[in-house]
Amino acid sequence: MNTLVIVLIAAVCLFGAYTLYGRWLANKWGIDPTAKTPAVVHEDGRDYVPTNGWTVFAHQFSSIAGAGPVTGAIQAAAFGWLPVLLWVLLGGIFFGAVTDFGALYASVKNDGKSMGMLIEKYIGKTGRKLFLLFCWLFCGIVIAAFADMVAGTFNAFGADGALSEAAQTNGAAGMVSIMFMVFAVVFGLIQKKFNFSGWKESVISIVFIVLSFVIGANLPLILGKAAWSYITFVYIFFAAVLPMWLLKQPRDHMTTFMFVAMIIGAAVGLLVAHPTMNLPVFTGFTNEKLGTMFPILFVTVACGAVSGFHGLVSSGTSSKTVENEKDMLKVGYGAMILESLLAVLALCVAGAAAAADGTPAAGTPFQIFSRGVAGFFEMFGVPAYAATVFMTMCVSALALTSLDAVARIGRMSFQELFSVDDMEHAEGWRKLLCNVYFSTFITLVFGFLLTKIGYANIWPLFGSANQLLSALVLSTLCVFLKVTGRSNKMLFPPLIIMLCVTFTALVQRLMAMVKAISNAAAVTIPAGETTWGAVFIANGLQLILAVLLIVLGLNIVFHSFSAYKKAEHNSEAKV
Repeated sequence: MNTLVIVLIAAVCLFGAYTLYGRWLANKWGIDPTAKTPAVVHEDGRDYVPTNGWTVFAHQFSSIAGAGPVTGAIQAAAFGWLPVLLWVLLGGIFFGAVTDFGALYASVKNDGKSMGMLIEKYIGKTGRKLFLLFCWLFCGIVIAAFADMVAGTFNAFGADGALSEAAQTNGAAGMVSIMFMVFAVVFGLIQKKFNFSGWKESVISIVFIVLSFVIGANLPLILGKAAWSYITFVYIFFAAVLPMWLLKQPRDHMTTFMFVAMIIGAAVGLLVAHPTMNLPVFTGFTNEKLGTMFPILFVTVACGAVSGFHGLVSSGTSSKTVENEKDMLKVGYGAMILESLLAVLALCVAGAAAAADGTPAAGTPFQIFSRGVAGFFEMFGVPAYAATVFMTMCVSALALTSLDAVARIGRMSFQELFSVDDMEHAEGWRKLLCNVYFSTFITLVFGFLLTKIGYANIWPLFGSANQLLSALVLSTLCVFLKVTGRSNKMLFPPLIIMLCVTFTALVQRLMAMVKAISNAAAVTIPAGETTWGAVFIANGLQLILAVLLIVLGLNIVFHSFSAYKKAEHNSEAKV
């Protein structure tokens, strides 16, 4: 099948859903353009910052459009491109966008409260503590997976310690990333002083993007994976503690232009070249490498269809910057729709790169996508080196923008886990744990330790935990909508389906890790070798995390169900 036809069908479905279903949800729940949002009421210059709607959209999209839509869609294509396409469209429209919009909506209507605080209000303090612990563990998993991915992308050395063929390209992309961080701070300071908006803000973004690219392409930074890992963690530390306007928002604004250029490049490339979708339509319900289509397909295609992480972004950062309720639809529902389109583009690029007999292209999903879109840019006369550097930077930025958001959310979750109403008279140890810098440090240390498991090993656990988190967010939204007298029936199908999918996937993952550890224990290990230690690090930590996630998830579901039964319809005046 022609990839252009697939993209056009997906685009019509997604943007039609935004126009019809998204607006229907907004009307059903109620949007008040005259209401004062939390960003206006609680403006503090750090987290609560009234921001232009399109800038908040840029932050939301940049934060949620991490590695998931590219990696997940391409990995899951092992089952065939049709199941992936159907899940991305149905999941994005009826699961993901609804969850993201709902989380943003509930938070804005509740003084910008994070999801943990919303759970305390509508489900109870025990539910809140359990959720915050689940959320913090999940953030550590995301930090580990994405940080390992970024460090590997910029790594200039091969497994043998010698410079790789892509050393110059990777080093240039890494330097571009560093310059992005520097210029983001400069951009933030300029915005603070002059408050540019509209075309002026866009021009500054584009100028800094070009400068970053020129400097990075001509001064590549040749470093190994370990060094890039340290740089990545230093960056996300500052992203987690600095005011939103100083680093996070300007960087997201700049990054969005890059993402738009990448998406346009992929779309126009498919339009001009309109290559054939070489991946098979459907390969069967069981895949030798991945397992059974249910539940693996639904947890592998994570962020492109539905993601609990998105709910944390919506309620953790975006809700505190929305300056008018009318912006919530495009920020909450619209950003997810655009991410689903990115997942479809990634699927089509991978399909075009596959061999005529259906054999997938070699390399990681990021490499496949990067090479494919870089090839499209070359069709339009862009030099191969420039195109490759740009695309390497883009795919790493997908992970970096999620990293800085999740580091901030992880820090806030850790603080909320130990905070009390009267922090001024709290115990010394509690004040220490709730300190911005200390809580960030602990969160990042946990994530750094998990990087030792490796991205490939931790990704299946990330997918399962991520989708379970979406179910927990949906359960909270059900209670919120019920007690405020709003319709919640549209949330029950995605809630029930995601609970079935995620608990099945976590149990399967748990059994696989137990089997791997048992098999390793049964093997005689020669003196001096560390096979058992390696197996435990790769599987034992995941096993512990999987058990914790299952126990916490079941407890939160139980408390949510109890709270829903006790809640009275319209018992709380509409907020």
